[in-house]
Amino acid sequence: MKYNLKNIMSRAWATFRKYKVLSFAECLHRAWLSAKAVTVNAERITAAKEAAQITEDTDTWSGWKSKGYEVIHGSKALFGCELIWGERGDGAVYQARFFGASQVAAIA
Repeated sequence: MKYNLKNIMSRAWATFRKYKVLSFAECLHRAWLSAKAVTVNAERITAAKEAAQITEDTDTWSGWKSKGYEVIHGSKALFGCELIWGERGDGAVYQARFFGASQVAAIA
């Protein structure tokens, strides 16, 4: 697999500027972890979506918010899966919950 080195270096520099106590080597390590996690996370999301037999477009709460939608109050997540978060540098795993397009409304 080919990685976009420009994006990895840009992310490393952004992290280096944001967290002044980290060395650049650590920031570069975190950027590589994040880049490698993208494909793994995509596979996990697809597998969880298929296992839950969901066919509609899905995203996380924050993902919908960044697209200009809000999850309707009281909606329950359609499915969840464990994703890798490389930004912290430890490859930590977190539980992500996904909501369907039928559970969101455009932000007024």
